[in-house]
Amino acid sequence: MSSYRDFLKEQLKDPELKAEYDALEPEFAIIQAMINARKTAGLTQKQLAERTGIAQADISRLENGNANPSLKTLQRLAKGMGMRMQIQFIPTVQ
Repeated sequence: MSSYRDFLKEQLKDPELKAEYDALEPEFAIIQAMINARKTAGLTQKQLAERTGIAQADISRLENGNANPSLKTLQRLAKGMGMRMQIQFIPTVQ
């Protein structure tokens, strides 16, 4: 296995592991969206903390997946980045 992606692909052949991994996808998507938005805004975690009043350590925990943000927190982060938050419900493919 030459890379993490190859390793992951191999591991996801296990149906139980794949089900758990898929269940976490929405959480990973929110985390990645937060990181991408902050970088697009050209902000460091420290700068975002100063703009929002949310501790930099808390922003770090959110971006590392070690905390579950409320909608209110996500809205504060979006506002601090000069953005607005949008949530969508997308039909699953059956």
